Amino acid sequence: SFYTRRCITEDPSWSLVTVPSLTELCLQHIAHNFEKNPILNHLPPEHQKKVVDRLSTSLPLTVTANIVSHEDYWKRCCMERWQVCDVSNYGDSWKRMFFERHLENILKFFIPNATDPKQVLELIPLCKGYVRKLEINQFLPPLQVDQKEESNDLSDTEDDAELAEVYTYHYDLKDLITALPHLEELHLTYGVNSCGMNFEWSLFNFTELDCSNLAAAVKMCHNLKVFKLTRSKVDDDKIKLLARNLQHHPCLLELDLSHNLIRDHGAQALGKLISHSRLETLDLCNNQICHLGAQALAQGLAESSTLTSLNLRLNFVEDKGGEAIGHALLTNTSLKSLHLGSNNLSEPTAAVFSQVLAQNTTLRSINFSCNHLGLDGGKQLLEGLANNKTLTGLDLRHAGVEQETDFLIHEIVWANREAVRMGSLQHPTTEPL
Repeated sequence: SFYTRRCITEDPSWSLVTVPSLTELCLQHIAHNFEKNPILNHLPPEHQKKVVDRLSTSLPLTVTANIVSHEDYWKRCCMERWQVCDVSNYGDSWKRMFFERHLENILKFFIPNATDPKQVLELIPLCKGYVRKLEINQFLPPLQVDQKEESNDLSDTEDDAELAEVYTYHYDLKDLITALPHLEELHLTYGVNSCGMNFEWSLFNFTELDCSNLAAAVKMCHNLKVFKLTRSKVDDDKIKLLARNLQHHPCLLELDLSHNLIRDHGAQALGKLISHSRLETLDLCNNQICHLGAQALAQGLAESSTLTSLNLRLNFVEDKGGEAIGHALLTNTSLKSLHLGSNNLSEPTAAVFSQVLAQNTTLRSINFSCNHLGLDGGKQLLEGLANNKTLTGLDLRHAGVEQETDFLIHEIVWANREAVRMGSLQHPTTEPL
């Protein structure tokens, strides 16, 4: 036995390192029992890291949310749950990414009458410190129980429409978004992704109740800077209600209402909003705005001192609307970017914009693509550009402008762009255009 002891004692591979230190055993114990007794913040930083590295990503959020701030832990949570994780979209914070995406996921699959609203509300104290942006690209309607039986005696389409309105209401965001103090961006689409063979138009209803709930909620989101409500069949009546609630919003800078059903009356409400708010960017791409709506927006532009970007691509403003916007830009000094692509514009609009280009010194970019400006229209724009030093983008693709005119315009615009670039190299503090 003496010989055996001597062999063990002299074994070169044996070392005290293989015996865990008491500190190590304690840290293992803390990690193992973290759910029942989450000890972390009183430990020194190097010990905290050892505990966090051992924590399971399946621990309840009620335990980890407000105790674990280590980014490595939340990175593991994200990487295990989602295949694509671009942390640069979340202010380089893995914890913010986790809570925003987790919350978005619950809202996308929330079924009214079936999902317990507590599932959302219980998350608020856990995520309210981290959620800055929410992108919800679908809202599910409630389960339609016995709709066919109830609708047997309702034969005509009006009753069917009423029935769809009754059945299609969605989760009311008000209690949630008004309780998120750091929420700055909200992107919503009322519709259903991948409905497959169960397609019904009622799945894509943004109802009056949805609208009044949302309008009240957004009005109370005092730190909201960006609001996007797209592809949701938003019509004039709903836009009027939303615009009324947004009129004196203290922070809202960007409003995106692209791919909806906004007509002239809705555009009139938005024209008023432009002149009574701090709005900087308005996107109305692919709506149904005609010349009366464009004239109302032009009036808003004439009175606005904050709007820097207006997108009216794929509307029907025609020359009466195009001319009105041009006239507004003879006095407006805030707008930098204007998109009037695909609006059935022709030579009269180009004539007004020739004047604009000769006088306005704030516009940086104009898009006239897919219109019918024609040879004369192109020449008038070229004349207006003769002494213009500020325009750095003018898109005339498919606008019927003569090739030589287009080339000469491009040369002037390119020279302006180069001058701006050289200026920003010499004075790096100036705002990039």
